[in-house]
Amino acid sequence: MKKPGIWIGLFCSLTLSIPTFAQYASDAFRFSEINQTGSARFQGLGGNHTALGGDASSISGNPAGLGFYTRSELSLSPSVTNFSTKTNYIGQNTSDSKANFNIAQASLVITSQPSFQRKWKRSSLGISYSRQQSFQNRFSYAGQNNRSAYVDKVVDNVNNNKTPVLTLENDYLPGTSSDQPLAYSEAAAYYGMRYIYSNSAGAPYFRDDTESSSLQSGLFESTGAQTQWNVTYAGNYDDKLYVGGSLGFNRIRYDYSHSFTDNFTNPTIFRSATANEELSVRGNGINASFGIIYKVSPLVQFGGSLTSPTFMAMKETFNQSLQADYIKGSLVDDKGNEAGPTDSFIPVAPNDFEYSITSPFRGSLGATVFLSNRGFITGSLEYVGYGAMGVRTKFYTSSADNNAFKNDYKAEIKDTYKSGVNARVGGEYRAGMLRGRLGVAYLSDPYKISSDGINRDKLLLSIGAGVRNDRFFADISGTYNAFKSVYTPYFLNNPADYASAKINNHTVNVVLSVGTFF
Repeated sequence: MKKPGIWIGLFCSLTLSIPTFAQYASDAFRFSEINQTGSARFQGLGGNHTALGGDASSISGNPAGLGFYTRSELSLSPSVTNFSTKTNYIGQNTSDSKANFNIAQASLVITSQPSFQRKWKRSSLGISYSRQQSFQNRFSYAGQNNRSAYVDKVVDNVNNNKTPVLTLENDYLPGTSSDQPLAYSEAAAYYGMRYIYSNSAGAPYFRDDTESSSLQSGLFESTGAQTQWNVTYAGNYDDKLYVGGSLGFNRIRYDYSHSFTDNFTNPTIFRSATANEELSVRGNGINASFGIIYKVSPLVQFGGSLTSPTFMAMKETFNQSLQADYIKGSLVDDKGNEAGPTDSFIPVAPNDFEYSITSPFRGSLGATVFLSNRGFITGSLEYVGYGAMGVRTKFYTSSADNNAFKNDYKAEIKDTYKSGVNARVGGEYRAGMLRGRLGVAYLSDPYKISSDGINRDKLLLSIGAGVRNDRFFADISGTYNAFKSVYTPYFLNNPADYASAKINNHTVNVVLSVGTFF
């Protein structure tokens, strides 16, 4: 099997939201972005963890918040998320949606007995499972393209690379009565399908039906999440200073499939062709957090936390295939014999790759003001150093190739991403056992370049309610998130010849948290 270097150019067409950059830079961002996490209580407050304690969300947020506990606690937070998209592609609108049930958080907090004779009053140990990111997505798009088809991308690639015909022939194994055909590159699959051809031993390559317009349609669907187990320890010094540290072990599971079909108008060779691709990624990582919260007075407290980069080891498998509807008898040789493809479906050999990602450093500062016993207002600012993300590999046999991979993507990440500052504000109103909450979170655009004119800032609006007594609590929250993105199914030498799908994304996440004190 060939090394994955031959695939890096092909992955350009897979990138969501910023279509002109290669896959692994966007992977580093995809597996580093965090929108909103925690229990229903903290999500209803806009995801504020920095200067507020006494909630299991502190285990994976600001670990110092665990020092506020006076009793042990067991809690569970199931969640339902609905994803809906509206897509415009070449002037045609398409809608899609999906729903997902998951566990947002499960946690156990064990608190020590009070020490009245010492300054260190209490300490707490917390263990939690939390959903840090969701990769659930689904969108479809369709439109009439009068300028190009997906196969034109393949033609451009082999012509730009001056690929010899012999290379494509050697990379294609025709099917037999017992085995299906197999290609070792996307271009070889199109060559084996007789979809592209050359009149010489190499470039230029051509394709038929260049004057035929195409009704194009695509479907993208992804699943998976980044989840994290945290072990946190925190202490309370004189009921004024709260400090804590946490160790996080995360797991990444990401899968997507994308199919793209050209249905040709008045075709002479192929009625239609579908390009399929699938990616499966698995990874594990580790990080550490440290936080403090200080009470200036009974009504005002400040907090801060630092989270190290997450060091992640990744494994992926990429699959492609080509399916075409050939018009029988449309291709003949000099003697008038059928010369068309012998197979209607050609898979490409799976491509495996291993690499590592270093996520950005995070730091946050916040404050909480209590309104006597009626509630509080809390806010925080979070710094995320996206430009310092890193990608590297030891997959290649040559150390020079490994270093080139790391340095190329390091430069690309710095050219693509910038450090961001996110802001969160929330408030809680208390009336006896009842709680009411509102929150808003602003996540700044992490991209240096906006080549498609889309503002990628995110605004998350949340609302929540709860009930709490001496032994039991239940909270519910809902968060609405709307943002824009772009998907480009393929690229050509002439930017005027291809189109992008502009996507309006709408997400509603509902979390229910229930717990008991003991």
